[in-house]
Amino acid sequence: MAREAWGRWGAEDEAGAPNLAGPAEVLRAASLVRTGRVVPLAQTLHAAMPVPGHRAGMSHFMGRDGGDYAAGAKRPGGFQFAEDTVVLPLHSGTHVDALCHAWCDDLMYNGFPGSAVRSTTGAQRLGVEKLPPLVTRGILLDLAQDGPLADGTPVGRAMLEAAAARAGVVPEPGDAVLLRTGWLEAQEGRPRRLISFDAEPGLDEEGAVWLAGAGVALVGADNYAIEVLPFPPGQVFPVHQRLLRDHGIPLLEGMQLKPLAEAGATAFLFVAAALPIKGATGSPLTPVAVL
Repeated sequence: MAREAWGRWGAEDEAGAPNLAGPAEVLRAASLVRTGRVVPLAQTLHAAMPVPGHRAGMSHFMGRDGGDYAAGAKRPGGFQFAEDTVVLPLHSGTHVDALCHAWCDDLMYNGFPGSAVRSTTGAQRLGVEKLPPLVTRGILLDLAQDGPLADGTPVGRAMLEAAAARAGVVPEPGDAVLLRTGWLEAQEGRPRRLISFDAEPGLDEEGAVWLAGAGVALVGADNYAIEVLPFPPGQVFPVHQRLLRDHGIPLLEGMQLKPLAEAGATAFLFVAAALPIKGATGSPLTPVAVL
C-alpha cells in the first residue's frame, strides 16, 4: 500500500493534509466573500435520524425542564433554567473522520501503529483533537445537477474533472473539496427502516488519488461513506485507506449540500472545526460556507 504523505510534515505529524491550509490559504479564502451570507452544511441531529445498524442511535435526555418547576422545583428570585444531555455515536449525522478512524496492515497515517487506538485510552495518536480548525477555500463539485446519482455509481477522475470544469474551478493545495452526489437528498421522506447504507454513489479510488494529487486538505460529501458502495471486488474501503491512511486527508461525511448548490456557489470561504475530544476517532460538527 502506498504511503504518499508519510513524513511530509515530520515523523511526529498528526494533522496531515490540513497542514496545507495555512495563513495564505485563509487570506485567499477570505477574499472570496462577496455577500456575507452564511450557509450551514450540517444535518440536524435528532433521535430518529438514520444510522447504520451496527451503530447506536442518538439519545437526548432533559436534566431540568419546565416540568420540574410545575412539580414544585425551587426558583430563587424567579430564576428558571433547562439543561440536557446528548449521547450519540461520533460517526453520525454530519461528522469528520479523524486520521485514526481507519487503517490497514496495522499501520495508520504517518506510520503510527494501529495498536495506539485502545478501548481503555482512546486514540493515543491521530485523535480528532489533533485536527486543527480548517479555514480555507471550499469548492463544490456538483455531480447531481441532473438529479441524484444512482446507488453504486463510482465517481472517478473524469466525473470530477467535468464537474470542476462546469463550476469553473480547479482543486488546489489547501482546498476543501465538497462532492454533491444527491444521496442524502434522495433519502428525504423515506422511512428510517428503508434507508440502506450498503449502496451509495460515491468517490472511487481513482478519483480519490486525483484529489490527493491536487493537494486538497479535506474531502467532504453528502453521502454516508464518501466512497462508492458496494466496494469494487476484492477491496474494502479503498478510498478511506488512500485518503485517511496514505495521504492524511480527513473525510467529512453526511454533509447537507443542496442549499449550497441552490445558491450557485462554486468557490467560497469554508470553515469547519471538530470538537476537540481527546482520543476520539471522529466528531460531529457544523461546517459552514460563507458566500
